[in-house]
Amino acid sequence: MKRNRHLIAVLLMIMAASFASAAQLPDRREVLKVMIETNRYFMEKYADYSLPSHTDRVRPSNIWTRGVYYEGLMALYSIYPQEKYYAYMLDWAEFHQWGMRNGNTTRNADDQCCGQTYIDLYKMSPGPEKIRNIKTCMDMLINTPQTDDWSWIDAIQMGMPVLAKLGELTGDRRYFEKMYRMYSFTRNHHGQTGLYNPKEGLWWRDADFLPPYKEPNGKNCYWSRGNGWVYAALVRVLSHIPEDEAHRAEYLADFRAMSEALKNCRRDDGFWGVSLHDPNHFGGKETSGTSLFVYGMAWGINRGILDRETYLPLVLKAWNALVTDAVHPNGFLGWVQGTGKEPKDGQPLAYDKVPNFEDYGVGCFLLGASEVYKLQ
Repeated sequence: MKRNRHLIAVLLMIMAASFASAAQLPDRREVLKVMIETNRYFMEKYADYSLPSHTDRVRPSNIWTRGVYYEGLMALYSIYPQEKYYAYMLDWAEFHQWGMRNGNTTRNADDQCCGQTYIDLYKMSPGPEKIRNIKTCMDMLINTPQTDDWSWIDAIQMGMPVLAKLGELTGDRRYFEKMYRMYSFTRNHHGQTGLYNPKEGLWWRDADFLPPYKEPNGKNCYWSRGNGWVYAALVRVLSHIPEDEAHRAEYLADFRAMSEALKNCRRDDGFWGVSLHDPNHFGGKETSGTSLFVYGMAWGINRGILDRETYLPLVLKAWNALVTDAVHPNGFLGWVQGTGKEPKDGQPLAYDKVPNFEDYGVGCFLLGASEVYKLQ
């Protein structure tokens, strides 16, 4: 009898903890509402999907910045399948003839990023023309010996998930193997010792940032969004490779190590700074990196990969900070760092400053929000 009472007490404590945890979660209707508004702002401002970007030079609208936006829109569509979202993606892809900026021989991952959405659209409504170009390009990668193409860590997010998706779609594990060898070269060999620092669980942006590159406080320089790209890439790859894929455990280990490192360098206000290890040197709040970290951590919680008690408070505080301090009433996102490769680029940031490209910031936010929406 005493044992039964003890068991009941334990069960009640577990239930109470579960209810308390659930009570902290944002209302899904509110999460969806803010996703709809931030996306509406972008789709109305950039209604003509065919127009190139005019910044320091003209770039077509199928470059990586727009590719990341469409990753986010696809995430929104997966939970709120509005026909206008599908049409906006399909019309964009058809305008570009399902192609890449520099054609089918490009080895530049920035050109290949659009292929992630092409493949997703193909899966909804198969047609060989939709994946012919991106498959031809990635087949070139798997049939040539080079593995050093991803010399900057952003490239991991732009190109690696394309290989993962094609491997899943075709069942051809050569895509998985090539993906691993390219990832491994960037991780372990680019520069002198690779772009990943296993001692700190974070990535240098490229070979220019290997030691002795330091912040004024003496710590290594780790750029927020750059690490966000790798973190998001691991999420997207792990979502598409099979459980028995030969290198899955290594990807999971890197994801967990990054999660631990990121947990320990978040700002007190819920955001992550532009500079992860020096809050006083361009370390102010930044939306795109924070959104990618929310994406990864919420995804890890949702799949039981990350400890809920440890990471859920971080996700919730970061999400509340984004909604409160970055999202404008009209859906515009503040505190988004412009394009670049280190903390000093695109500075100063501000709540009302429009970055040189708005698309990838919205994409990152929608990815993060889509996993917050799925929290239970």
